[in-house]
Amino acid sequence: MFLPAKLYTLAWVKPDTATLTVVFEHLRTLRHILEQYVPPTIATAPPIPGQNRSIWQAGTLLFTDLAGFTTLMEAYFTQGHHGANELLAVLNRYFGAMVEIISKSGGNLLEFTGDALLAEFPCDRQGDDILRAVRAGLRMQRAMADFAHIETQQGSLSLRMRVGIHTGRFLTVDTGTPARMLRMLLGHAVHQAKGAEGSGVVGRVCLTAAAARQLPPDWTVEPLSPHHVLVVDNFADELGEYDITFRRRRASGSLLFDRTPAGFTQEITTLVRQITPLASYLPRPVLELAVMNVSQRQIPARFTPLTVMFVSVIGVSAACDRAHPDEEAALVQHCGYVLSLIDGLVTAAGGIMKNPTYQLNDPDILIYFGALSRYTDDSRRAVQVACQIQAMIAQLPALQVGEQPYQLACQIGIAQGLVFAAEIGEPRGRREFNILGDTVNIASRLTSRAQWGQTLITKKVYQSVRNELGNTAAIAFTDLGRVALKGKEREMQIYAVIADAH
Repeated sequence: MFLPAKLYTLAWVKPDTATLTVVFEHLRTLRHILEQYVPPTIATAPPIPGQNRSIWQAGTLLFTDLAGFTTLMEAYFTQGHHGANELLAVLNRYFGAMVEIISKSGGNLLEFTGDALLAEFPCDRQGDDILRAVRAGLRMQRAMADFAHIETQQGSLSLRMRVGIHTGRFLTVDTGTPARMLRMLLGHAVHQAKGAEGSGVVGRVCLTAAAARQLPPDWTVEPLSPHHVLVVDNFADELGEYDITFRRRRASGSLLFDRTPAGFTQEITTLVRQITPLASYLPRPVLELAVMNVSQRQIPARFTPLTVMFVSVIGVSAACDRAHPDEEAALVQHCGYVLSLIDGLVTAAGGIMKNPTYQLNDPDILIYFGALSRYTDDSRRAVQVACQIQAMIAQLPALQVGEQPYQLACQIGIAQGLVFAAEIGEPRGRREFNILGDTVNIASRLTSRAQWGQTLITKKVYQSVRNELGNTAAIAFTDLGRVALKGKEREMQIYAVIADAH
């Protein structure tokens, strides 16, 4: 699983010193790559795959969202493979700058969510996590001046950013199966921070009113709404000194002193034991790509058509916020059970499921079909998986928290179109294989518009499924007409999936 097929075969039939040296170097590099794919707390102390781990944390959360990426992607698409590499270079320059600012300001990057970032600034003895986060946000906005004029064949384009910040307690959960672990954040504070980003203004740092009350009196803010304010950047050019001395993550060391077959075998066994929990956080197809590209240390970027689905599981966050400490373990176990079932359905259908992302109400799960598989009926499989997920969630018993039951439900949106698939982040640092583009945004917008228990799809998905099904009537639809989606100038024709005859 952690070796390319050719190297695995060679190690099996000819396990001499030369072959074992290549295996050792490959696994050591792979471990370093996988350590960069996960947050620091997982890299330094990973849980046992298949076992639940949860912890309440106090601190400040910072969300970012990028504006202008879709236009930039369209400009580079016409250049094919060269354009994909050029776009990746711009993105990685952007992410590298932002991650460095977060790290220098005393924060930890938790996750890339499309073209967005989520970072935490842990509460410490000084209690200045909110100040560190706001300074980081202001520094990040200043750094966006480097992306105000990006020269392309379509002319000069720009990237801009929103930043949202809130402080409070949130529950970090690691859960799943030995084959696939997932991490998510739960709690009202997470959604408050996401709400601050969504309500914010491009080029500014937006705080919740509760977070703003923790700023010193000499900080200036502008009211934005009853619940949000904008920070005024009226500081000196350098915003003061950085909060900590910046250090990049150190890769775990593996020094080989015993170069006998027995010594190699012992070190290789240790590396496999270290790699296994890290690898469990990657979908199997992405892990296979990482293994195949170890020597290049980067998965190639490309533009590719995909079928993209978002699943929003309603009810989890509300239950989490009201759970007593003695109910927490059962809640985490139930969440892990639901996520693992969804991942099983997706994997069986040839899809890829990412970690839950963080939206205004409940966690969203990004799922996509077609990137790393050889199937030709991506839309049909996506819609059928959506039906299976809806049926599974509907049959689950309600979560009991105290005296109140919480019945889980799903909102699902599916879109089809071109995406940018690449390993984004720092080329030799924190990074993640991700998909970005307007297709992803449309699927997310459809999910937000769907009612509980409803799956919405675009006209393109509808037509593809009808073509793939032929004259069978396994899946039925209802035409909802043209509707307006947030952020879209034109109304879109959408359909609801109303039945699955299996």
